[in-house]
Amino acid sequence: MVDATNANAPLCALEDVPDGGGLEPVPAILVVRRGAQAWAYRNVCPHFSIPLNYEPNTFWAYGGELVMCAHHSAMFRFEDGACVDGPCLGARLTAVPIRIENGTIMLDDTEAGT
Repeated sequence: MVDATNANAPLCALEDVPDGGGLEPVPAILVVRRGAQAWAYRNVCPHFSIPLNYEPNTFWAYGGELVMCAHHSAMFRFEDGACVDGPCLGARLTAVPIRIENGTIMLDDTEAGT
């Protein structure tokens, strides 16, 4: 199991994340992917502080652009986690800094200036 508290830890291979969809490679972290791009967020809906999914690794994504909270249908953009529709309109998912290195999605502490 990946230690998600370890900066620069590998989360998963980019190809493990469905293109246009999401994966929870470690508990409480959602990775969404569009082609060669990926973004990571805490798997917590800002509406009620519950996971975005009902079942493990089952995320509802639309057009490689939006991921939906399975509980209240809030829609979040892949690239910035902003809620664009639903009960928490204007709120954001909490970003988890990552980088892609040799086809592997890694936790990245460089954004924290360390």
